[in-house]
Amino acid sequence: MHRQRDTDESRFQWAPQPEAAALVQRLLDEFLRSNDWAARFAERLREETGTRLIDWVDHLAVPDNEDLKAELFQLGFQSLVSDDTSQWRQPEGLFPVIVLRHDAQSALAVRVESVSDFLAAHSIAGDVVIKGDVIEGDPLSPLRTARVASAAGSELWVVERHGYEGWKSVTPHAANVRAILRHTEAFRHRRREFATDVEAFDHTQALIEAAVTDVGTGRAADLFFGAEREYWQWRNRAARIQRARQDALGLGWANHDHHTYRSSREHFARLIRLFELLGCQCRERFFAGAEAGWGAQVLEQPSCRIVIFADVDLSAEEVSGDFAHDELAARDQLGTVGLWCRLHGEAFLQAGMHHLECQFDFDRAREQLRAAGVETMSPFTDFEYLKQAFTEGEMWPVAEPRIEAALAEGFITDEEAERFGREGALGSHLEILQRDDGYKGFNQTGISEIIKKTDPRNSW
Repeated sequence: MHRQRDTDESRFQWAPQPEAAALVQRLLDEFLRSNDWAARFAERLREETGTRLIDWVDHLAVPDNEDLKAELFQLGFQSLVSDDTSQWRQPEGLFPVIVLRHDAQSALAVRVESVSDFLAAHSIAGDVVIKGDVIEGDPLSPLRTARVASAAGSELWVVERHGYEGWKSVTPHAANVRAILRHTEAFRHRRREFATDVEAFDHTQALIEAAVTDVGTGRAADLFFGAEREYWQWRNRAARIQRARQDALGLGWANHDHHTYRSSREHFARLIRLFELLGCQCRERFFAGAEAGWGAQVLEQPSCRIVIFADVDLSAEEVSGDFAHDELAARDQLGTVGLWCRLHGEAFLQAGMHHLECQFDFDRAREQLRAAGVETMSPFTDFEYLKQAFTEGEMWPVAEPRIEAALAEGFITDEEAERFGREGALGSHLEILQRDDGYKGFNQTGISEIIKKTDPRNSW
């Protein structure tokens, strides 16, 4: 089993956890044998969305027993009691929470973006307004749950969380409801284009600070990244197609794995500070090798289960320093990430995310998307425990002033300028990912080649 070392960076050297994964799968299989509705739903996930039930599970509750406790402890799970709930979490891998109950009942909770949408999609009726007997938790509460199906000894639930990892529903006050609605709209409609990027960053920082003050860090982050996914989706056809498939089952993007932003060197430190303002914490640093010319800082917002991959042009010498917080000097050449930002704008501002990566059944998702008219690029990771591939990129038009500026500064050739103006440049992707054995990390080697293929200069 992987153990953490002493240095900060070594705390994030993730490794597969096959024994822990086998235990979780065993508990899930036992539940599915006891609940026909859940078993049918798992099959619908595979056939209609190309996803796996395990990747949607928020938590799995099973009867308490000493043998199971010993097994959980042996496999690296750590015990925590919160809201009178006995939780077991495995910090070295990506697993659902295991809850130990004091009765003989088992329960599986599926995480969705909206409990109400899920119930509507599956025609699960109830007198919610008068009796409140279907959805537990008022609209806009940080936690909402609903029981979907019961069988002898087992219950299937859906769970909707908004920057909240607790277990008891909290009724929001009227002022809090108004604040949530106000900041939802502020993030959805935020102005992204200003005379300078500094002004745009200042504007967004003011929005974030106001949201954190009014609704708290976790809820502010939940609102912000929800709006970010929406903006990216509007600009990516593959995303809209897959979102419709998942919405047909009332799921939303609750299977998101990480959000990827591309940044110029000039604004990278500012970008990281704003993510930290939203409660994101720096995890491992990523460097694909000197020949790749770029690196990334991985961040995680624990209460939202948001992971960010922040890309920037980078040299090998800069990796040893704190490139996420130190100001990066300007260069007279642009790499893949820098040129993308020069042509389309900052991912945090005008361009929107480069890609959203979600968890799928890798082969099924690619086959189903192909049938829907969405091709995927060749996989750039094909490990037993991690598989990754981009959908074919969305070509975006490039504004003439951006082309002229890049040409005047010598970052592109006359031929490239002409082609960008005529054909546009590679913009965004949906990324298809499958994780197994609880693997929480990223491919540090194979990604270099795919990044080269997403260079705007190589997209024709």
